[in-house]
Amino acid sequence: MNEFRIEHDSMGEVQVPKNALYGAQTQRALNNFAISSLTLPPRFIQAVVQIKKAAAITNQQLGLLDSDLAWAIVSACDSILAGHYTNQFPVDVFQTGSGTSTNMNVNEVIAHIASDLAGQPVHANDLVNMSQSSNDTIPSAIHVSAALALKQQLFPALEELHTSMLGKAEALADVVKTGRTHLMDAMPLTFGQEINGWASQIESNYVRLQMLLPQLLRLAQGGTAVGTGINAHPEFAETFANHLGEATGLAFTTADNFFAHMSSQDTAVAISGQLKTLATSLMKIANDLRWMNSGPLAGLAEISLQPLQPGSSIMPGKVNPVIPEAVCMACAQVMGNDVSIGIAGQSGNFQLNVMLPLIAYNLLQSIELLSNASNELADKTIATFSVNTPNVQRSLAQNPILVTALNPIIGYEKAAVIAKKAYKEGRAIIDIAQEETDLTREELEALLNPEKLTRGGL
Repeated sequence: MNEFRIEHDSMGEVQVPKNALYGAQTQRALNNFAISSLTLPPRFIQAVVQIKKAAAITNQQLGLLDSDLAWAIVSACDSILAGHYTNQFPVDVFQTGSGTSTNMNVNEVIAHIASDLAGQPVHANDLVNMSQSSNDTIPSAIHVSAALALKQQLFPALEELHTSMLGKAEALADVVKTGRTHLMDAMPLTFGQEINGWASQIESNYVRLQMLLPQLLRLAQGGTAVGTGINAHPEFAETFANHLGEATGLAFTTADNFFAHMSSQDTAVAISGQLKTLATSLMKIANDLRWMNSGPLAGLAEISLQPLQPGSSIMPGKVNPVIPEAVCMACAQVMGNDVSIGIAGQSGNFQLNVMLPLIAYNLLQSIELLSNASNELADKTIATFSVNTPNVQRSLAQNPILVTALNPIIGYEKAAVIAKKAYKEGRAIIDIAQEETDLTREELEALLNPEKLTRGGL
């Protein structure tokens, strides 16, 4: 018994570890939910704490909370936001679907710290949770944490990746290579054109996510239990949003309809869908890099990625495209997260979604994975790969598909005969075309110039 203290809640007494800052309701959650080793990420806990802080300031301003108690709650929140007490939030992700266990975990920790600061009891429900419910706090925390993660993590990472791609595209603007469709030889293009295509994908994803950000800034806070705002001051929601906006630097606003924002998670589902699209783009780019780097003798070997680590425990000298592979795995996880979030989003039965912790965990994990994957791709792949010029030129010179440029002059069928003969005999297309047409060598050199062919036209 020396290792425990007795706490109580509305259901009775509970043994709580003596050094824990949380109370009875958190302990009940720990006893009930031993499902995984996963806890909600620190970014989410901090979003809940930001909400508690803004609520305390709002309640004081509206004359509902004593100034000394408000100061104690705000000070307790500030200490948690500064990075202290991170081990005091141990509740499993797989808990009650409203996230009530996590909301009360935060309430109890804040209440414990604030009680010491105030020199008097600070009640977790009556004071820290004043004008709030888990049912509006957790949906709001999903929006707050995701908005901050996009602004602070993903957007800067995509900007860096986009800039890196544009720089590489400019550096390789005049380097011509063989194009490929269906993994088969096709008409030539430049490395610059190919990489600019990647950059355009990243830019489009960035723009689409930016367009969704205003929806994340609309908060359910103020709807309390079911969306009616019971037990909250009529001015609470708007005043709260203003204080939270001042603290975070984001223009949070009150939801236009609390019932919609508490019973559904449509915005989170939409954000997740766009994150899946970004994951699709990154996986395409990463796999392009893997193919271009393949070899070095029996593959395409168009580029050489920076060697980062030995590639085999048994084959000496082997080096693998580890960053693109890691990026692809991160993207696969994001795609799986999107499926989970989509299923969870359907669980808004009547006035409350009951898979909120799962949505919070997966959404923030997806943002983190894509942010870090983008940074790694930019710094350790795009910025550092080199072109294997002899291999690129050799493949280009032997590409029979260049005969496509002769279609307007000799026709598709005659061009096909020339291409097939070049394939069969393993000879340069210009030599076969000189034998099979009336065009001079000089005319053929002009028509089949790979660099000219990258500019399109007739």
